[in-house]
Amino acid sequence: MPSSPGHPALADFGTTIFATMTQMALEKDAINLGQGFPDTDGPPEVLAAAVEAITEGRNQYPPGRGVPELRRAIAAHQERFYGLTPDPDTEVLVTVGATEAIAVAMLALVRPGDEVVMFEPYYDSYAATVALAGGTRRTSVLRFPDLAVDEASLRAAFSDRTRVVLLNTPHNPTGKVFTREELELVAELAREHDAWVVTDEVYEHLTFDGARHVPMATLPGMVDRTVTIGSGGKTFSATGWKVGWLTGPAEVVSPAVSLKQFLTFVGSGPFQPAVALGLGLEDAVFDGMAARLAGQRDRLVAGLRDAGFEVPVPQGGYFALADASPLGVTDAVSFCLELPDRAGVVGVPASAFHDDPEAGRTVVRFAFCKKDEVLDEGVRRLRTLRATG
Repeated sequence: MPSSPGHPALADFGTTIFATMTQMALEKDAINLGQGFPDTDGPPEVLAAAVEAITEGRNQYPPGRGVPELRRAIAAHQERFYGLTPDPDTEVLVTVGATEAIAVAMLALVRPGDEVVMFEPYYDSYAATVALAGGTRRTSVLRFPDLAVDEASLRAAFSDRTRVVLLNTPHNPTGKVFTREELELVAELAREHDAWVVTDEVYEHLTFDGARHVPMATLPGMVDRTVTIGSGGKTFSATGWKVGWLTGPAEVVSPAVSLKQFLTFVGSGPFQPAVALGLGLEDAVFDGMAARLAGQRDRLVAGLRDAGFEVPVPQGGYFALADASPLGVTDAVSFCLELPDRAGVVGVPASAFHDDPEAGRTVVRFAFCKKDEVLDEGVRRLRTLRATG
């Protein structure tokens, strides 16, 4: 009898919580406030550019590093918004979404026995890709509700085996935008331990209330040890297109290209020129998308609070964390599994993003990147929980 199939590094990783909750939403005809995809499309000129690319026949394999106009547009975007100047030919790689960018960055940088420092809660693919690379994750907890960086905990996570810091700002699932001071602490520790920083910045244009996104690569001494990840899908509300990228030193991008050719090879052919056009749109378009999302955030936060949850106001991204303990909840996993039947709504337990079993025990992540009428109906249903107990 042959041994059981499956990669041993993934033995502890089953079906993602997102897939589980989305399936429940479909089966129960529940409002899906769990998975982070918008239910409205992005800028019409970006959509039109994709249609044009398809009708013009740009439907075959694009170049392995990405179509030249998108690589140039990514480089120009980094210079326009942040003063960074990656070489589009050697320091930019287009990927099949940011998830692939995270995977190839980890596989390119992490060797068996290396340690990767990250904050928890963390996006679930982080742990899986670190495990696939043979690394060990070391975490520092952002504790609800203030979500501040604990300097002592962060310093303790570093060691002489630290190879990479994997950072996400604006942060999923908390909505936190790391301050310059917090990022400077991370940078200081990365330099002290001669570590790389892989920074997931897919929500870079989706910040609210004056919160300012500071790319790690812009900090002193960090451009040569930072890999930056971006997403056209998140920026332009086209998550199904799966157009992401990474930028960084050529010594990292080159092995990432080699890895990618044996994973997806290439992808998202006609969507790449459309994202290239989008990255060159005027500032008002980016500002308008963030402003609309801020209004949706305010709508959901107010509604969740009215339904009895404790909710800090997120500074960026798609998500709000809500503590359900005021409703008598002691375990968010059980609560979320029951929620589609009890209220016809789907959320995601924050414990799915944690190693620490006590962190986020009663906290639920809800997505606000939805139409107003969807948010209003979701909140209306959640209010019934107070009546039913």
